[in-house]
Amino acid sequence: MTIADLRIVFLGTPDFAVASLNALVKAGCNIVGVVTAPDKPAGRGMKLTESAVKKYALENGLPILQPEKLKNPTFLEALKVLKADVQVVVAFRMLPEVVWNMPPMGTINVHGSLLPQYRGAAPINWAIINGESETGVTTFRLQHAIDTGDVLMQTKIAISENETAGSLHDRMMQVGANTLVETLSGILDESITPTQQNNILDSKEPKHAPKIFTETCQIDWNKTAEEIHNLIRGLSPYPSAFTFMNGKKLKVFFAEKEIAIHSYPFGNPLTDNKSYLKFSCANGFISALEVQLEGKKKMLIDEFLRGFRV
Repeated sequence: MTIADLRIVFLGTPDFAVASLNALVKAGCNIVGVVTAPDKPAGRGMKLTESAVKKYALENGLPILQPEKLKNPTFLEALKVLKADVQVVVAFRMLPEVVWNMPPMGTINVHGSLLPQYRGAAPINWAIINGESETGVTTFRLQHAIDTGDVLMQTKIAISENETAGSLHDRMMQVGANTLVETLSGILDESITPTQQNNILDSKEPKHAPKIFTETCQIDWNKTAEEIHNLIRGLSPYPSAFTFMNGKKLKVFFAEKEIAIHSYPFGNPLTDNKSYLKFSCANGFISALEVQLEGKKKMLIDEFLRGFRV
């Protein structure tokens, strides 16, 4: 059997998943079904909006399923009828066992970290927030506990000092897609041996990647310049780190760190009201380079200061 002979059901929703679906299509895979989120109202007119995966599937003539509930008997029957050899899930919701255990080859997930590090919903964000210099992509087989299945392949990705979650996301999207195709080929030619995650653990304790909440995003100026800089990078462009100025929320998308000894109160803003705005922190300063004040558009700092006096 070749990769083109596999009957594949693909499950995914956002742009990140589209890259993997496209890689499978380009590799000549037989995509017998695409499962994605139901259309949702969005925008000012609350018009029903299709997911990025659904748009791609429509453009490429792929069969689409959009279940509200994954245990719905009608959906499960429709899934069985597709007779998939394997399912692939990328950036989708949690699957019940009755779904992930259905095909004979199981369900393969593409995860944005080097498992067992950064299990959870936001691995890209947390790797940068924690100041990692390396992350990667893991393909693994789903099992009961989230992100704990046997590892099939891993591809490492370097993280540069000023990289944001947005740029890492875009790079990882392509690396993940290529790794997925290699994984399926490796399973078929038996060049891949699944590895239990417990056998991958080194001296490091596994770090987790929980969902990002609003309180995670507020900048704590008592922290070091390195920690704050990493938080800003790890939350840019979404959901974005923020602080408050004149009682209004100020989102910070890009910044530079400066290590220095000073006597300013932490969080104190310093500016010439023309070209720079920086805040004091535990061991230096953070210079905001791109910001968005509550109710305003995103701006570079010089444009922002022309309309806002600190």
